[in-house]
Amino acid sequence: MSDFHIMKGGGRTAAMPVIRHIGLRDLKESLAQGIDDFWAMPSQLVFIGLLYPIVGIILGVATSDKNVLQLLYPLLSGFALVGPILAIGLYEMSRRREAGLDTSWGHAFEIFHSPSLPAILAIGFMLLALFVGWLMTAEALYEELFGPKAPANYMHFIRGIFASEQGRALMIQGNLIGAVFAIVAFSISVISLPLLLDRDVGAGVAIKTSVMAVAKNPVIMAIWGLIVALMLALGMAILFFGLAIAMPVLAHATWHLYRHVIEPIPFDQCNPHRAA
Repeated sequence: MSDFHIMKGGGRTAAMPVIRHIGLRDLKESLAQGIDDFWAMPSQLVFIGLLYPIVGIILGVATSDKNVLQLLYPLLSGFALVGPILAIGLYEMSRRREAGLDTSWGHAFEIFHSPSLPAILAIGFMLLALFVGWLMTAEALYEELFGPKAPANYMHFIRGIFASEQGRALMIQGNLIGAVFAIVAFSISVISLPLLLDRDVGAGVAIKTSVMAVAKNPVIMAIWGLIVALMLALGMAILFFGLAIAMPVLAHATWHLYRHVIEPIPFDQCNPHRAA
C-alpha cells in the first residue's frame, strides 16, 4: 500500500471528521460503557488483559540488573505511551459489540484485516519512537545529575533519590519532562486509533483530528488523561495485576469516548471490515 494511502486514507472517508464538544457526563458514560464491555466480554479480556501485568513483571525483572535500575520508573511510566497501540484489539472488540457482531476473543485480531492497518502501524511506530525518546531523555537526565555510574542496588538507588538534592531534582524534572511526552502521545493517539478502526482516513487526518479534539475539549480531555494515569498507577501498584482490569476498562472506555467526541457517519462509509 502506498505511502500516500497511509497518510491520506482511502479517499471517500478521508474528509475531516466533525468534532463535538463534550462534558463530564460524556466521560461518565464512556467509563460506564467501558465497564459494561469489560463484564460483557470477560473471556477475551482475561486472555488479552493478562498480557499487561506480564509485561510489567518482565520490565521489573529486566531492570533488577544494577546497570539499568535507574530506568525502572521511566520504563513503567513510559508503558502508558505505547499502551494505546497495545489496546487496539480491545477497541476492536468494543466496535464489534456496538455493531452487533460476534465478540469472541479471536476477533480482536480483525484489525489485521482493516484497510487502515498501515496507518495504525505508522502511529504505532510514532508512539514507540516517543517511548524510546523518553527512555533516552530519562537516562541522560539521570547521568547529568548522578553521573554515568549506575546504582549498586535498589536500596542505594532509593536512598539516592529520596535523600539528596540530585534525587529531588530528578523527580521534579523527570516528571515534568515525562508529562510532556505523555501529553504528546495522548494528543496524537486518544482519538486517532479508534478513528482508524472506524474509517480509512489515513494517519494524517487521524492524528490531526485527535489533536484538534483535545484542543477543542482541553479540560475534559485533561480530566480523562488524569483518570487514565490514576487507573494505570493503581493497576501497577497492585503488583501489576491490576492492569488486567485497568487496561481493558480504559481501552473499551476510550472507544466509547471516541463515539462521544466524533460525529458518526453513514454505515456504508465506514471501514469495510465493519461487516466482518
